[in-house]
Amino acid sequence: MSNLGLELALQRDGVEFKRAQVGDRYVMELLNAEGWMLGGESSGHIICLDRTTTGDGIVAALQVVCAIQRTGLTLNELKSGMNKCPQSMENVRVSGKVDIEGSAAIQQAVSEAEAELAGRGRVLLRPSGTEPLIRVMVEGEDAAMVADITLRLALVVKNSLSD
Repeated sequence: MSNLGLELALQRDGVEFKRAQVGDRYVMELLNAEGWMLGGESSGHIICLDRTTTGDGIVAALQVVCAIQRTGLTLNELKSGMNKCPQSMENVRVSGKVDIEGSAAIQQAVSEAEAELAGRGRVLLRPSGTEPLIRVMVEGEDAAMVADITLRLALVVKNSLSD
């Protein structure tokens, strides 16, 4: 669930970026498969495999401090190469396990939203791993558009699940 701004900044700098399923174990699987040392989630679980084998906020923070010390730059200067894209999330409460992929209405709404974003954003619908919710997340360059698409998608998900 990394912000699209991170993906675009890494792409601009020629750094390969891949998305894993949500969950530390999936991030770890991808890191091992690619032979990479750094991965994480928006929850703050950053895995630095050259330092530890689990997501550890203290280890990640110490790596940031090391980068500041090594470069002599401020944290603001270090992060200036990345501009966060607006992101909006709505949670739709569900009563049980839901097949998002099996709903034609939801899939059509997602396709329409992706077309509207025209490659300048992304849509993510996923069941929460901890609550009876479908998380509807949209991000892109235009905050108003992102918020509007998120609300429309959440409504389609809600209406589709009550059918």
